[in-house]
Amino acid sequence: MNGHVEGKPGEGVSAVAERRGRPRNAAVDTAVIETVLRLLEEGVTIGDLSMERIAREAGVGKATVYRRWAGKEALMLDVMRSLDNVRQPPAAGESVRDDLVTMLEFMRRRGLAKRSSALLRTVVAQMQAQPKLWKEYHDTVVTARREALLAVLRRGTLTGEIRADRDLDLLADLFVGPMLTRAMLHEWKEMPEGLAEQIVDTVLEGARPRGERAGERPARS
Repeated sequence: MNGHVEGKPGEGVSAVAERRGRPRNAAVDTAVIETVLRLLEEGVTIGDLSMERIAREAGVGKATVYRRWAGKEALMLDVMRSLDNVRQPPAAGESVRDDLVTMLEFMRRRGLAKRSSALLRTVVAQMQAQPKLWKEYHDTVVTARREALLAVLRRGTLTGEIRADRDLDLLADLFVGPMLTRAMLHEWKEMPEGLAEQIVDTVLEGARPRGERAGERPARS
């Protein structure tokens, strides 16, 4: 080894060492992400955003932004995650119905967070026009939550709370669809308390083994 430190063309050793060795300042990260959210709220499209403009609006140097994010795609992923940063409560595992209600209630409360909902609608609509960025978000955020829902449904088929001949992917869509519709497409519709229970009980009515009544646990052999 000759002790040479690789960096961007024209970048000195001290700058490279600072980028690699200095811990990230959370306040700067927050300022940059909040700047992007503000610009989106003001109607700026993702396509019109540039790293240079974001840095200028956030009051930081362009190099500071590039030290944190390799490019706009990486930054936009963190912006999306900032709108989706509340951890979904884990499934208790005692009742499939109760776990489904917990998951949908989590979605309902997120839908009531007006700023996040409005921005999420804007960003999702724009990100879908950028397939690589949308796929990355889908693979890292959406898929994990859907898999958690499918795990509960699979458990339901094993415990007899859900008929084994049901299409679980379709059932997942039926459970989350009404809540997503109100949160993302028809934001003027109310999302009252009890909506999660109403959705779950309505869908389960068609998914339970025949003859089982609502709220009744299946008999164990």
